[in-house]
Amino acid sequence: MNKKILLFGIIIIILAISVAIKYLSPEGSWICESGQWVKHGNPGSVKPSQPCPGQKVSSFEECAAAGYPIMESYPRQCRTPDGQTFSEVIDSQFEKRDLIRVDNPRQNQTITSPLTITGQARGNWFFEAVFPIKLYDSDGSLLATAIAQTKSDWMTEEFVPFTAELEFKATGQGSGFLVLEKDNPSGLPEYDDQLQIPILFSPELITVEVYFNTPETGGPPDFDCSEVAAVERQVVKTQAVGRAALEELLKGPSEAEKESGYLTSINPGVKIQSLIIENGIARVDFDEQLQFQVGGSCRVAAIRSQISKTLKQFPTVDEVIISINGRSEDILQP
Repeated sequence: MNKKILLFGIIIIILAISVAIKYLSPEGSWICESGQWVKHGNPGSVKPSQPCPGQKVSSFEECAAAGYPIMESYPRQCRTPDGQTFSEVIDSQFEKRDLIRVDNPRQNQTITSPLTITGQARGNWFFEAVFPIKLYDSDGSLLATAIAQTKSDWMTEEFVPFTAELEFKATGQGSGFLVLEKDNPSGLPEYDDQLQIPILFSPELITVEVYFNTPETGGPPDFDCSEVAAVERQVVKTQAVGRAALEELLKGPSEAEKESGYLTSINPGVKIQSLIIENGIARVDFDEQLQFQVGGSCRVAAIRSQISKTLKQFPTVDEVIISINGRSEDILQP
């Protein structure tokens, strides 16, 4: 019985000490909660340099910032108490700076086709004033090749400028890498060398039409208010191209389009709640903002025409049914 009382007393003391540390510690001090340092009170104080027990990290930078030990390897590595090791990401262009230097593109730059590649390389990187360049996607599939050339005297150990034009077709967004290979006519592996540059691909774009009013179509009643005119927009390629076109429509005319006389009858801030296209019928549902303070048969006709024409540009749409919060019968009244 006495042992149980003693054990219970020890537990109470431990809990009391924990509470005291948390709530009675001096203003501005730091305590560790759930693997993160938390400041107690408002006044400033220096954050502890040692890691907070249990702190979670997912990169070299986070590991180093947490104060875990860094090993002076190459590249440097940071190790957590639970044995996880994170390596520092080295700029590949920095590694080869004494052999080849690339001005464009830089590491992790977003590229589009055609890509102009420029830089400088030691003369012995060339053979007959050229060297090969290859572009790969993230899976290692070869997308395109090009030849870098120099117009300078390449029979030197000094740096000479080069340029190359690379045309490629990348499908959608993603990453890849550009490989600038040292020309090695001998074929001997000991003379191989290359510079790899990680890059990002620009998303593939497609052209859609959105329909706006012009001063004539939005004018007095003797004009046909349902008459709208198309402008072209570039959108990221997607299977939901109808929704993408509507999203562009809801943005309204650009400043350049406004200067050309285009205008919209649709309220700003309208949201698409759903778009379903089946059997040639597009059913599009909007929020109440679509008809907020909308009046007059001309404006109502213009709104319906803008939406319908934008959707009917697609061969899968023959009819458009517009609704607001699921209602299609009592909306957009003149």
